[in-house]
Amino acid sequence: MKTRTLLLAALSLLLHTAVIAQSDDEKPYVSKKFTNASLKELKVETSGGSIAVTGGQNDGFRVDMYVRPNNWNGKKELSKEEIEDRLEDFDILIGTEGNRVVATAKRKNGVKWNDKSVSIGFKVFAPRNIATNLKTSGGSIKIASLTGEQNFATSGGSLKVDDLSGVIRGRTSGGSIDVANCRDEIILETSGGSIKALELKGKIELNTSGGSIHLNNIDGEIMAHTSGGSVKGENISGALDTGTSGGSVRLANVSGSIKASTSAGSVEVELTKLGKYVDISSSAGSVRVTMPMDAGMDLNLRGNKVNIPLRNFNGRAEKEHVSGTMNGGGIPVTLSASAGSVYVNQ
Repeated sequence: MKTRTLLLAALSLLLHTAVIAQSDDEKPYVSKKFTNASLKELKVETSGGSIAVTGGQNDGFRVDMYVRPNNWNGKKELSKEEIEDRLEDFDILIGTEGNRVVATAKRKNGVKWNDKSVSIGFKVFAPRNIATNLKTSGGSIKIASLTGEQNFATSGGSLKVDDLSGVIRGRTSGGSIDVANCRDEIILETSGGSIKALELKGKIELNTSGGSIHLNNIDGEIMAHTSGGSVKGENISGALDTGTSGGSVRLANVSGSIKASTSAGSVEVELTKLGKYVDISSSAGSVRVTMPMDAGMDLNLRGNKVNIPLRNFNGRAEKEHVSGTMNGGGIPVTLSASAGSVYVNQ
């Protein structure tokens, strides 16, 4: 059975304060609770504000709605009458549909942005084991302490993601990504900002077209690529595939398989334990690798100059190219520097 709660007629009855100011102790314009144990999903959509969802609640869902003047219109606060007048431009719904809690604020057809426009944001407190679908075209998204399938996207803000497990898919076209303490399957993408990732485990895919990537304490099958910044990381284990078209690569305490490349800088990698392969290349700088030398390896090293201590080696060693086996062969090790030198344990 579907139930829908249309709030426009009741908004003034739930007003907590005569003015709305954007501050840490700000009270919501509307607050609504849902305690039905069958509610397992959450949908939130707004065209001009931020979304925050925090799980781990034991008493069902609470949805708080905030109304704020847009920063560019010069006003810091609105009166009750101004808010009610401007909300006439929106279709607002906070209610339930089947097993889903729904909170949406959509600008009515034909209504355009103007200097009196407002931003409508939502904060939701929910049980931990729920699935979400979150979307905003004009604000940031914060999501934390949930287990399940999470899908969230913004066209104009940052993503802050913490303490999630399950299938996690997030995207922003205009902001940075900060993700920590997540596991299982993580897919995050931005077209306009940097990515910071901390304490992740599982199958991980991170992509940015306009910023740097910083990885710390990551374990699993990892893909991390940027077209516009550097890549830095430490304490990484599993299988890492990373690269950049616009900066350098610096990685420390890497344990496992690695593929790393750059088109616009140098590469420095510290390998503490080898995995199934080592494949590192640079088109515009040097490659410097520190790694254990006691494993069986198949070497293919190329650069303006190649520097490597060779022991138990069988093959061809020249100034610009080293090819052959070490310790009987085994793990393929490919290092390439098109415009620089290759250094191993130097």
